[in-house]
Amino acid sequence: MFRLITGIPGPSGFGSASTAEQVTQGIDATALTAIITGGASGIGLETSRVLCQRNVHVIIGARNMEAANEAKQMIIKDNYNARIDIIKLNLASLKSVKAFADHFISLKLPLNILINNAGIMFCPYQLSEDGIEMQFATNHLGHFYLTSLLLDKMKETAKSTGIEGRIVNLSSIAHIHTYYRGIRFHKINEKSSYSDKKAYGQSKLANILHANELSRRLQAEGANITVNSVHPGLIMTNLFKYSAISMRILKFFTCILWKNVPQGAATTCYVALHPKLKGVSGKYFVDCNEFVPSRLATDEALAKKLWDFSNKLINAAQTT
Repeated sequence: MFRLITGIPGPSGFGSASTAEQVTQGIDATALTAIITGGASGIGLETSRVLCQRNVHVIIGARNMEAANEAKQMIIKDNYNARIDIIKLNLASLKSVKAFADHFISLKLPLNILINNAGIMFCPYQLSEDGIEMQFATNHLGHFYLTSLLLDKMKETAKSTGIEGRIVNLSSIAHIHTYYRGIRFHKINEKSSYSDKKAYGQSKLANILHANELSRRLQAEGANITVNSVHPGLIMTNLFKYSAISMRILKFFTCILWKNVPQGAATTCYVALHPKLKGVSGKYFVDCNEFVPSRLATDEALAKKLWDFSNKLINAAQTT
């Protein structure tokens, strides 16, 4: 907490006050291609901008194509040489996720970095088009499916180029505030006991469990790909649209703990690009430093159960 408040750097040399530009200073990533979900707004947009600044070819996956095109033009206006493309992606629709992956693969591009950034927060109870609770569907399942569809492309790229692939899942400190036992496997869609805060925490716990289990599997097969999860910090973005008033009140009383958007994107950019993290996988990062998540987040049995459960949900949705 002291380091968070003061901004004093941790072992990495960076801390809560570091910005995305600062943590990637001097890095030339010309050879890399990255997909960033939700890369057209908030910290996703800043991540896209800074990666373009470091010469990464960025592909933004976005639900709102008009906003995504505006983001693209803004980045190009400030960086004429930016390599940036946009592809439609609605993570609450498995059909859309599949279409996005098929479109990207058809472009015959390499894929070095996948940043699972997009998300929704504290929304009222609703189901996705596949009949799954919306926060779990968007924040976890859509990214789980997208990652699985793009994994062969990432393995192929890492093998042919010799460059380590990196997958980054955006989680949150909110993963500690979830339902009893973490994931409500047997009542994932139950409405009567739905809590918008706990459902969000459940989805963010799932992001860490997914990263950890995928990391173990890739290490077991010797794939040259790392998988890590990050907490970006408290940032007032459009994620708070469902609870704007209460969040502004909270921010008033905890203002010293909040970050601006460039600071919020720092940990993502650090984990995605920094050479210090070569070979580092299955870790959780806060303020650009390794951090120990909750007990549930490090539960290997829970991670394996979530992996199987997620595949089951996807298979069931595809057969209906």
